[in-house]
Amino acid sequence: MSFDYYPILSVYITALYTYSTALAIIAAVLLDALLGEPKRWHPLVGFGWLANWIEYRLNRHMQPLAARMIGLLSWMLLLAPLVATGYFATHSILGWLADVLLLYFAIGARSLMQHAQQIYAPLSQHNLDEARHAISMIVSRDTSQLNETEIATATVESVLENGNDAIFGAIFWFVLLGGTGALLFRLANTLDAMWGYRTPRFNYFGWAAARLDDLLNLIPARLTALSYALCGNTRNAIKCWATQAGTWYSPNAGPVMAAGAGALQVKLGGAAVYHGTTKQRPVLGMGELANTSHILSAISLVKRSLVLWCAVIALAEILRNAHFA
Repeated sequence: MSFDYYPILSVYITALYTYSTALAIIAAVLLDALLGEPKRWHPLVGFGWLANWIEYRLNRHMQPLAARMIGLLSWMLLLAPLVATGYFATHSILGWLADVLLLYFAIGARSLMQHAQQIYAPLSQHNLDEARHAISMIVSRDTSQLNETEIATATVESVLENGNDAIFGAIFWFVLLGGTGALLFRLANTLDAMWGYRTPRFNYFGWAAARLDDLLNLIPARLTALSYALCGNTRNAIKCWATQAGTWYSPNAGPVMAAGAGALQVKLGGAAVYHGTTKQRPVLGMGELANTSHILSAISLVKRSLVLWCAVIALAEILRNAHFA
């Protein structure tokens, strides 16, 4: 007796078309969970090399306005062709697959959590040298003299902030613009991480990269803060967000880290050394100072928030399709 596969195939195609956004996000998140970031030939590595090459040749001593304009031109020169390529790929016959792959490359949930675990492991054994080396891989501050509390603080801050930068921001722009949006966000965020420093070298040249990243993060950061609040101690998270976010030097990291610290009931911030200068940062959160266990708590908070985002997006797509059915 022959079996007719066409009705089943038709159901799968219909579901893929009807719930394409939610299914693409879930597929990309699962790919990241299973595979993590590519160990070799990661596209962002090549992008970073190209960004360094352009910056080295165009970032010369010049007047502030000229440096800002050159920085903006460099930003556009790097992003425009890649984003255009992504747009055409996602509008081809294999567009849905291209969307999934672009979002997969844009998010880095597994990598973020692995880095945090690599700090947690030696820190839990009081191996400060190894923990300092591990934390130096994901933060820009000087880590050579950090004690256990400072290492735990830096790690929790990085997990919370990068939850937005490496996960939720990309998902937000994917919902709006598909894989093209996720690609735009991740590339812009990468340039901010490379150029967005207030140092003599990048203060003007990196101005456009920093401001454009702020703009792209304006809504995602606040949605990330809300998800942290809903997935942790909600009352404390909202209180810290409302009273402390404005004290932080970054308009988007402030809400994310204040809400995250409140959700975890931990204190973050304080003094940190950047590029040889000690920076006194406002205190975020409430409760006890960060310790090793808070690293695992921060990872868990980001995981719960990711499940929440996927569930809300899937439910929204189901309700939307039910409304128009």
